Amino acid sequence: MVLGVIIIAANLRAPITSVGPVIMEITKELRLTPVLVGLITTIPLMSFALLSTFTPKAARLIGLEKLLLYSLLLLAIGLFTRSIGNIFFLFLGAALIGIAITIGNVLMPAFIKKEFPEKSGLITGYYLVSMNLVSALAVGYSIRIGQITGFGWQASIGIWGLFALLGFFIWLPQLRKKTPLSVQDKSQTAKTIWKSRLAWQIALFMGLQSFFFYIFAAWLPAMLQNWDMSADRSGWMLSYIQMGQVPMMLIGPLLAARMKNQTSLVWVTFILLLIGLAGVLFWKTEYIIVSVILVGISLGLAFALATMFFVLRTKSASESADLSGMSQSIGYLIAACGPPIFGALYSVTSNWYVPLLMLFGAAFILLLVGLAAARDKYVT
Repeated sequence: MVLGVIIIAANLRAPITSVGPVIMEITKELRLTPVLVGLITTIPLMSFALLSTFTPKAARLIGLEKLLLYSLLLLAIGLFTRSIGNIFFLFLGAALIGIAITIGNVLMPAFIKKEFPEKSGLITGYYLVSMNLVSALAVGYSIRIGQITGFGWQASIGIWGLFALLGFFIWLPQLRKKTPLSVQDKSQTAKTIWKSRLAWQIALFMGLQSFFFYIFAAWLPAMLQNWDMSADRSGWMLSYIQMGQVPMMLIGPLLAARMKNQTSLVWVTFILLLIGLAGVLFWKTEYIIVSVILVGISLGLAFALATMFFVLRTKSASESADLSGMSQSIGYLIAACGPPIFGALYSVTSNWYVPLLMLFGAAFILLLVGLAAARDKYVT
Protein backbone atom coordinates (compact mmCIF):
# COMPACT_ATOMS: atom_id res chain seq x y z
CA MET A 1 0.00 0.00 0.00
CA VAL A 2 2.83 2.40 0.88
CA LEU A 3 4.58 1.53 -2.38
CA GLY A 4 1.32 2.28 -4.18
CA VAL A 5 1.14 5.74 -2.57
CA ILE A 6 4.75 6.44 -3.55
CA ILE A 7 4.31 5.29 -7.17
CA ILE A 8 1.15 7.36 -7.69
CA ALA A 9 2.90 10.39 -6.21
CA ALA A 10 5.79 9.85 -8.61
CA ASN A 11 3.34 10.17 -11.52
CA LEU A 12 1.76 13.47 -10.44
CA ARG A 13 4.37 16.02 -11.56
CA ALA A 14 6.89 14.36 -13.88
CA PRO A 15 4.49 14.25 -16.88
CA ILE A 16 4.35 18.06 -16.73
CA THR A 17 7.92 18.98 -15.75
CA SER A 18 9.46 16.66 -18.37
CA VAL A 19 8.08 18.93 -21.13
CA GLY A 20 10.08 22.07 -20.27
CA PRO A 21 13.57 20.94 -21.33
CA VAL A 22 12.35 19.72 -24.76
CA ILE A 23 9.82 22.46 -25.47
CA MET A 24 12.00 24.00 -28.20
CA GLU A 25 12.28 20.63 -29.97
CA ILE A 26 8.50 20.22 -29.90
CA THR A 27 7.98 23.81 -31.09
CA LYS A 28 10.38 23.40 -34.01
CA GLU A 29 9.08 20.01 -35.19
CA LEU A 30 5.36 20.81 -34.89
CA ARG A 31 5.74 24.52 -35.79
CA LEU A 32 3.83 25.72 -32.74
CA THR A 33 2.98 29.36 -32.09
CA PRO A 34 3.85 30.85 -28.64
CA VAL A 35 0.18 30.59 -27.64
CA LEU A 36 0.07 26.87 -28.47
CA VAL A 37 3.34 26.31 -26.59
CA GLY A 38 1.78 27.88 -23.50
CA LEU A 39 -1.26 25.62 -23.79
CA ILE A 40 0.85 22.47 -23.39
CA THR A 41 1.28 23.22 -19.68
CA THR A 42 -1.77 25.46 -19.20
CA ILE A 43 -4.27 22.73 -20.17
CA PRO A 44 -3.30 20.39 -17.28
CA LEU A 45 -3.23 23.35 -14.86
CA MET A 46 -6.74 24.42 -15.87
CA SER A 47 -7.89 20.80 -15.50
CA PHE A 48 -6.74 20.94 -11.87
CA ALA A 49 -8.75 24.11 -11.33
CA LEU A 50 -11.94 23.06 -13.14
CA LEU A 51 -12.23 19.37 -12.26
CA SER A 52 -10.97 19.11 -8.67
CA THR A 53 -14.40 19.73 -7.10
CA PHE A 54 -16.01 16.94 -9.14
CA THR A 55 -13.42 14.31 -8.24
CA PRO A 56 -14.77 13.45 -4.73
CA LYS A 57 -18.26 12.90 -6.22
CA ALA A 58 -16.79 10.55 -8.82
CA ALA A 59 -14.89 8.70 -6.08
CA ARG A 60 -18.13 8.06 -4.17
CA LEU A 61 -19.79 6.66 -7.28
CA ILE A 62 -16.89 4.56 -8.57
CA GLY A 63 -14.83 3.93 -5.43
CA LEU A 64 -11.71 5.75 -4.26
CA GLU A 65 -9.22 2.96 -4.98
CA LYS A 66 -10.84 2.06 -8.30
CA LEU A 67 -10.85 5.68 -9.52
CA LEU A 68 -7.17 6.04 -8.63
CA LEU A 69 -6.47 2.88 -10.64
CA TYR A 70 -8.38 4.22 -13.65
CA SER A 71 -6.48 7.50 -13.37
CA LEU A 72 -3.16 5.67 -13.82
CA LEU A 73 -4.46 3.96 -16.96
CA LEU A 74 -5.82 7.27 -18.27
CA LEU A 75 -2.47 8.91 -17.51
CA ALA A 76 -0.60 6.23 -19.48
CA ILE A 77 -2.96 6.68 -22.44
CA GLY A 78 -2.57 10.46 -22.26
CA LEU A 79 1.23 10.26 -22.14
CA PHE A 80 1.44 7.90 -25.10
CA THR A 81 -1.10 9.99 -27.03
CA ARG A 82 0.79 13.23 -26.37
CA SER A 83 4.01 11.77 -27.77
CA ILE A 84 2.58 10.56 -31.11
CA GLY A 85 4.01 13.60 -32.91
CA ASN A 86 0.87 15.37 -34.07
CA ILE A 87 -0.58 18.70 -32.87
CA PHE A 88 -4.08 17.30 -32.31
CA PHE A 89 -2.79 14.35 -30.26
CA LEU A 90 -0.36 16.62 -28.40
CA PHE A 91 -3.26 18.61 -26.92
CA LEU A 92 -5.62 15.65 -26.56
CA GLY A 93 -2.90 13.92 -24.55
CA ALA A 94 -2.38 17.06 -22.44
CA ALA A 95 -6.11 17.11 -21.59
CA LEU A 96 -6.13 13.41 -20.61
CA ILE A 97 -3.00 13.93 -18.49
CA GLY A 98 -4.66 16.88 -16.74
CA ILE A 99 -7.75 14.82 -15.87
CA ALA A 100 -5.66 11.89 -14.60
CA ILE A 101 -3.37 14.02 -12.42
CA THR A 102 -6.35 15.93 -11.00
CA ILE A 103 -7.75 12.65 -9.66
CA GLY A 104 -4.46 11.73 -7.98
CA ASN A 105 -3.93 15.24 -6.56
CA VAL A 106 -7.37 15.33 -4.94
CA LEU A 107 -7.79 11.74 -3.76
CA MET A 108 -4.38 10.79 -2.38
CA PRO A 109 -4.72 12.92 0.81
CA ALA A 110 -8.14 11.29 1.37
CA PHE A 111 -6.66 7.81 0.84
CA ILE A 112 -3.88 8.57 3.35
CA LYS A 113 -6.50 9.86 5.82
CA LYS A 114 -8.53 6.66 5.34
CA GLU A 115 -5.76 4.06 5.49
CA PHE A 116 -3.06 5.67 7.67
CA PRO A 117 -4.90 7.75 10.32
CA GLU A 118 -2.11 7.23 12.88
CA LYS A 119 0.79 7.73 10.45
CA SER A 120 -0.59 10.44 8.20
CA GLY A 121 2.46 12.70 8.67
CA LEU A 122 4.97 10.01 7.71
CA ILE A 123 3.03 8.73 4.68
CA THR A 124 2.28 12.27 3.49
CA GLY A 125 6.02 12.94 3.72
CA TYR A 126 6.78 9.90 1.53
CA TYR A 127 4.07 11.05 -0.90
CA LEU A 128 5.39 14.62 -1.24
CA VAL A 129 9.08 13.64 -1.47
CA SER A 130 8.33 11.07 -4.18
CA MET A 131 6.31 13.64 -6.15
CA ASN A 132 8.98 16.33 -5.98
CA LEU A 133 12.06 14.11 -6.39
CA VAL A 134 10.82 12.33 -9.51
CA SER A 135 9.69 15.70 -10.87
CA ALA A 136 13.23 17.05 -10.49
CA LEU A 137 14.69 13.91 -12.12
CA ALA A 138 12.26 14.32 -15.02
CA VAL A 139 13.64 17.81 -15.65
CA GLY A 140 17.26 16.67 -15.42
CA TYR A 141 17.02 13.56 -17.58
CA SER A 142 14.36 14.57 -20.10
CA ILE A 143 16.76 15.50 -22.92
CA ARG A 144 19.11 12.59 -22.20
CA ILE A 145 16.27 10.05 -22.42
CA GLY A 146 15.46 11.32 -25.91
CA GLN A 147 19.11 11.10 -26.94
CA ILE A 148 19.67 7.60 -25.55
CA THR A 149 16.54 6.11 -27.15
CA GLY A 150 17.00 7.95 -30.45
CA PHE A 151 13.33 9.06 -30.46
CA GLY A 152 14.00 12.63 -29.31
CA TRP A 153 11.28 14.62 -27.54
CA GLN A 154 8.69 11.88 -28.11
CA ALA A 155 10.62 9.51 -25.85
CA SER A 156 11.44 12.31 -23.39
CA ILE A 157 7.76 12.96 -22.63
CA GLY A 158 6.31 9.55 -23.56
CA ILE A 159 8.50 7.27 -21.43
CA TRP A 160 6.57 8.30 -18.31
CA GLY A 161 3.65 6.33 -19.73
CA LEU A 162 5.57 3.15 -18.85
CA PHE A 163 5.93 4.48 -15.31
CA ALA A 164 2.16 5.05 -15.13
CA LEU A 165 1.54 1.48 -16.33
CA LEU A 166 3.90 0.19 -13.64
CA GLY A 167 1.85 2.15 -11.11
CA PHE A 168 -1.35 0.59 -12.51
CA PHE A 169 -0.14 -2.94 -11.75
CA ILE A 170 1.28 -2.01 -8.34
CA TRP A 171 -2.06 -0.41 -7.39
CA LEU A 172 -4.23 -3.36 -8.54
CA PRO A 173 -4.23 -5.14 -5.12
CA GLN A 174 -6.04 -2.12 -3.59
CA LEU A 175 -9.20 -3.12 -5.49
CA ARG A 176 -9.72 -5.97 -3.03
CA LYS A 177 -10.77 -3.41 -0.42
CA LYS A 178 -14.41 -3.57 0.60
CA THR A 179 -14.61 -0.24 2.44
CA PRO A 180 -15.65 2.50 0.01
CA LEU A 181 -15.19 6.23 0.48
CA SER A 182 -17.84 7.22 3.00
CA VAL A 183 -21.09 8.31 1.42
CA GLN A 184 -22.62 9.84 4.50
CA ASP A 185 -23.94 13.37 3.92
CA LYS A 186 -22.47 13.22 0.43
CA SER A 187 -24.33 16.30 -0.75
CA GLN A 188 -24.40 18.07 2.60
CA THR A 189 -20.66 17.61 3.25
CA ALA A 190 -19.64 19.22 -0.02
CA LYS A 191 -22.04 22.13 0.51
CA THR A 192 -20.83 22.65 4.08
CA ILE A 193 -17.19 22.72 2.95
CA TRP A 194 -17.90 25.63 0.59
CA LYS A 195 -19.61 27.54 3.43
CA SER A 196 -16.79 26.96 5.92
CA ARG A 197 -14.52 29.93 6.66
CA LEU A 198 -11.72 27.55 7.67
CA ALA A 199 -12.03 25.69 4.35
CA TRP A 200 -11.65 28.97 2.46
CA GLN A 201 -8.61 29.90 4.54
CA ILE A 202 -7.01 26.54 3.69
CA ALA A 203 -7.91 27.00 0.01
CA LEU A 204 -6.32 30.47 -0.04
CA PHE A 205 -3.20 29.13 1.68
CA MET A 206 -3.00 26.35 -0.90
CA GLY A 207 -3.46 28.84 -3.72
CA LEU A 208 -0.93 31.38 -2.49
CA GLN A 209 1.89 28.87 -2.01
CA SER A 210 1.24 27.63 -5.57
CA PHE A 211 1.05 31.27 -6.72
CA PHE A 212 4.64 31.80 -5.52
CA PHE A 213 5.93 28.52 -7.01
CA TYR A 214 4.54 29.10 -10.49
CA ILE A 215 5.75 32.71 -10.57
CA PHE A 216 9.29 31.61 -9.75
CA ALA A 217 9.05 28.72 -12.23
CA ALA A 218 7.95 31.11 -14.99
CA TRP A 219 9.99 34.24 -14.27
CA LEU A 220 13.04 33.57 -12.08
CA PRO A 221 15.42 32.57 -14.94
CA ALA A 222 14.33 35.56 -17.09
CA MET A 223 14.73 37.95 -14.15
CA LEU A 224 18.24 36.68 -13.35
CA GLN A 225 19.27 36.80 -17.01
CA ASN A 226 18.11 40.42 -17.05
CA TRP A 227 20.55 40.97 -14.17
CA ASP A 228 23.41 39.57 -16.34
CA MET A 229 23.38 35.96 -15.14
CA SER A 230 23.99 33.30 -17.83
CA ALA A 231 21.00 31.32 -19.10
CA ASP A 232 22.51 28.02 -17.94
CA ARG A 233 23.20 29.27 -14.41
CA SER A 234 19.79 30.92 -14.12
CA GLY A 235 18.15 27.56 -14.83
CA TRP A 236 20.09 26.00 -11.97
CA MET A 237 18.67 28.61 -9.58
CA LEU A 238 15.24 27.14 -10.26
CA SER A 239 16.64 23.68 -9.47
CA TYR A 240 17.89 24.99 -6.11
CA ILE A 241 14.33 25.97 -5.24
CA GLN A 242 13.21 22.38 -5.85
CA MET A 243 16.18 21.01 -3.90
CA GLY A 244 15.22 23.22 -0.97
CA GLN A 245 11.68 21.85 -1.09
CA VAL A 246 12.55 18.14 -0.86
CA PRO A 247 13.68 17.84 2.80
CA MET A 248 10.80 20.02 4.03
CA MET A 249 8.28 17.82 2.23
CA LEU A 250 9.38 14.94 4.46
CA ILE A 251 10.06 16.84 7.69
CA GLY A 252 7.07 19.22 7.41
CA PRO A 253 4.28 16.60 7.54
CA LEU A 254 5.99 14.75 10.42
CA LEU A 255 6.21 17.93 12.48
CA ALA A 256 2.69 19.07 11.57
CA ALA A 257 1.15 15.73 12.56
CA ARG A 258 2.71 15.92 16.04
CA MET A 259 1.50 19.45 16.80
CA LYS A 260 -1.86 20.45 18.20
CA ASN A 261 -1.75 23.49 15.93
CA GLN A 262 0.76 24.45 13.24
CA THR A 263 1.03 28.22 13.76
CA SER A 264 4.76 28.04 14.52
CA LEU A 265 5.38 26.28 11.20
CA VAL A 266 3.40 28.99 9.39
CA TRP A 267 5.63 31.63 11.01
CA VAL A 268 8.76 29.72 9.90
CA THR A 269 7.34 29.56 6.36
CA PHE A 270 6.68 33.31 6.35
CA ILE A 271 10.04 34.38 7.83
CA LEU A 272 12.10 32.21 5.46
CA LEU A 273 10.07 33.40 2.48
CA LEU A 274 10.51 37.04 3.52
CA ILE A 275 14.30 36.64 3.92
CA GLY A 276 14.56 34.86 0.56
CA LEU A 277 12.52 37.54 -1.23
CA ALA A 278 14.57 40.30 0.42
CA GLY A 279 17.76 38.62 -0.80
CA VAL A 280 16.48 38.63 -4.38
CA LEU A 281 15.14 42.19 -4.20
CA PHE A 282 18.07 43.94 -2.49
CA TRP A 283 21.11 41.85 -3.46
CA LYS A 284 19.90 40.46 -6.81
CA THR A 285 22.45 37.83 -7.91
CA GLU A 286 25.03 38.44 -5.14
CA TYR A 287 23.55 35.98 -2.62
CA ILE A 288 21.11 34.35 -5.01
CA ILE A 289 21.85 30.69 -4.14
CA VAL A 290 21.13 31.29 -0.45
CA SER A 291 18.05 33.36 -1.33
CA VAL A 292 16.46 30.77 -3.63
CA ILE A 293 17.22 27.88 -1.27
CA LEU A 294 15.43 29.79 1.52
CA VAL A 295 12.49 30.35 -0.84
CA GLY A 296 12.51 26.63 -1.68
CA ILE A 297 12.54 25.57 1.99
CA SER A 298 9.67 27.98 2.68
CA LEU A 299 7.53 26.83 -0.25
CA GLY A 300 8.26 23.16 0.49
CA LEU A 301 7.05 23.62 4.06
CA ALA A 302 4.01 25.58 2.83
CA PHE A 303 3.04 22.83 0.38
CA ALA A 304 3.49 20.19 3.09
CA LEU A 305 1.26 22.19 5.45
CA ALA A 306 -1.42 22.72 2.78
CA THR A 307 -1.52 18.97 2.11
CA MET A 308 -1.60 18.10 5.82
CA PHE A 309 -4.48 20.53 6.42
CA PHE A 310 -6.62 18.28 4.17
CA VAL A 311 -5.95 15.48 6.67
CA LEU A 312 -5.76 17.33 10.00
CA ARG A 313 -8.76 19.64 9.57
CA THR A 314 -11.26 16.94 8.61
CA LYS A 315 -12.94 14.11 10.53
CA SER A 316 -13.26 11.56 7.72
CA ALA A 317 -11.78 10.55 4.37
CA SER A 318 -14.95 11.82 2.70
CA GLU A 319 -14.52 15.31 4.19
CA SER A 320 -10.81 15.20 3.34
CA ALA A 321 -11.62 14.51 -0.32
CA ASP A 322 -14.13 17.38 -0.42
CA LEU A 323 -11.70 19.81 1.23
CA SER A 324 -8.90 18.70 -1.09
CA GLY A 325 -11.12 19.14 -4.14
CA MET A 326 -12.31 22.60 -3.13
CA SER A 327 -8.85 23.83 -2.09
CA GLN A 328 -7.14 22.61 -5.23
CA SER A 329 -9.85 24.05 -7.45
CA ILE A 330 -9.53 27.50 -5.86
CA GLY A 331 -5.78 27.10 -5.39
CA TYR A 332 -4.90 26.36 -8.99
CA LEU A 333 -7.10 29.21 -10.22
CA ILE A 334 -5.06 31.53 -8.00
CA ALA A 335 -1.81 29.88 -9.14
CA ALA A 336 -2.73 30.28 -12.82
CA CYS A 337 -3.09 34.04 -12.29
CA GLY A 338 0.40 34.43 -10.80
CA PRO A 339 2.72 34.41 -13.83
CA PRO A 340 0.52 36.72 -15.97
CA ILE A 341 0.13 39.26 -13.12
CA PHE A 342 3.87 39.24 -12.39
CA GLY A 343 4.65 39.61 -16.09
CA ALA A 344 2.11 42.40 -16.55
CA LEU A 345 3.60 44.39 -13.65
CA TYR A 346 7.04 44.05 -15.22
CA SER A 347 5.72 45.15 -18.63
CA VAL A 348 4.05 48.24 -17.16
CA THR A 349 6.96 49.32 -14.92
CA SER A 350 9.95 47.99 -16.95
CA ASN A 351 11.65 46.84 -13.74
CA TRP A 352 11.46 43.87 -11.36
CA TYR A 353 11.02 45.85 -8.13
CA VAL A 354 7.27 46.39 -8.37
CA PRO A 355 6.41 42.72 -9.14
CA LEU A 356 8.75 41.60 -6.34
CA LEU A 357 7.11 44.04 -3.92
CA MET A 358 3.78 42.47 -4.92
CA LEU A 359 5.22 39.15 -3.69
CA PHE A 360 5.98 40.73 -0.31
CA GLY A 361 2.31 41.70 -0.06
CA ALA A 362 1.26 38.18 -1.02
CA ALA A 363 3.60 36.78 1.66
CA PHE A 364 1.75 38.74 4.38
CA ILE A 365 -1.60 37.41 3.11
CA LEU A 366 -0.09 33.89 3.14
CA LEU A 367 0.84 34.44 6.80
CA LEU A 368 -2.64 35.65 7.78
CA VAL A 369 -4.59 32.83 6.10
CA GLY A 370 -1.96 30.30 7.21
CA LEU A 371 -2.27 31.26 10.87
CA ALA A 372 -6.05 30.93 10.60
CA ALA A 373 -5.79 27.55 8.84
CA ALA A 374 -3.27 26.26 11.41
CA ARG A 375 -5.70 26.47 14.35
CA ASP A 376 -6.79 23.22 15.97
CA LYS A 377 -10.27 23.13 14.42
CA TYR A 378 -12.29 21.09 11.93
CA VAL A 379 -13.88 22.47 8.80
CA THR A 380 -17.37 21.24 9.72
